[in-house]
Amino acid sequence: MNAASKFTGFTLGLAAVFGIALAVGATLGPEPTESAHDSKGHEAMSESEELPAGLMASENGYTLRLDTPQTTAAANVALRFRILNRDGAPVTSYVRSHDKDLHLIVVRRDMAAFQHVHPVLDQAGAWSVPLDLTRAGDYRVFADFTPDGGKNLTLGADLRVAGNYDAQALPAPSTTAQVGEYTVALNGTVTPGQASKVVVSVSRNGKPVTDLQPYLGAYGHLVALRAADLAYLHVHPEGSPGDGVTPAGPGITFYVDAPSTGDYRLFLDFQHEGVVRTAEFTVSVAGPAPIPAAEPAGHGH
Repeated sequence: MNAASKFTGFTLGLAAVFGIALAVGATLGPEPTESAHDSKGHEAMSESEELPAGLMASENGYTLRLDTPQTTAAANVALRFRILNRDGAPVTSYVRSHDKDLHLIVVRRDMAAFQHVHPVLDQAGAWSVPLDLTRAGDYRVFADFTPDGGKNLTLGADLRVAGNYDAQALPAPSTTAQVGEYTVALNGTVTPGQASKVVVSVSRNGKPVTDLQPYLGAYGHLVALRAADLAYLHVHPEGSPGDGVTPAGPGITFYVDAPSTGDYRLFLDFQHEGVVRTAEFTVSVAGPAPIPAAEPAGHGH
């Protein structure tokens, strides 16, 4: 990830997420030959329109290739994948960002079973990481990285986990999330078409937490996924630990640029007393108030 990463937007609709869900209790079938996000439907977009991050497996000459695109539900599944260049060779050199060469986000398509992990790269250019895939379903795997000499990219690929699928509805929008003894409150309104200030505040048993610990070079890591299609947004906080200005809590400030309306899911990672915890929110981005229609001529009072 790149500290100067641009934010991408969110579009309308929750229905598309659940349109792809399999019936509860169904056994998942064969891996589709083409991801719904990588289909030719994107060709209808104008060349000037920028596609949000994470929707494509290939971009700018780089490709995310899962060595095992499907597996069976289990608690400890070894995921292996490679980042290939335009010649089909594995990329072995990366620019380190936020203490890691690559960040991997894995989430089921109904926004359940979120994981933010950091794989290990071998000399041949293959990444590997153990995942908790006890919950069956269709997952999206996001690789967020900067290749040496290139720009930051987020590529996405589908992972199918066979078993009984317990599809979940998207949780209702809320400004608070509970993580054990911790309460995380979200303050601010995300308005489409402008950078919106959002502050998340962490408290423990009703008392503000003022000694948050740095995690991946920041006091908080925020990942947002658009509900309609799992477009990816990785947002970083304002300031950094040790800069003499940014406090270690309770508030962490983010700026979010959402050019369109819709529902999306936020996952906040924060560290306290040596433990990383994840708070989850559903946020609905509404449009600006409509402009009243002008009164037709000749209808004055």
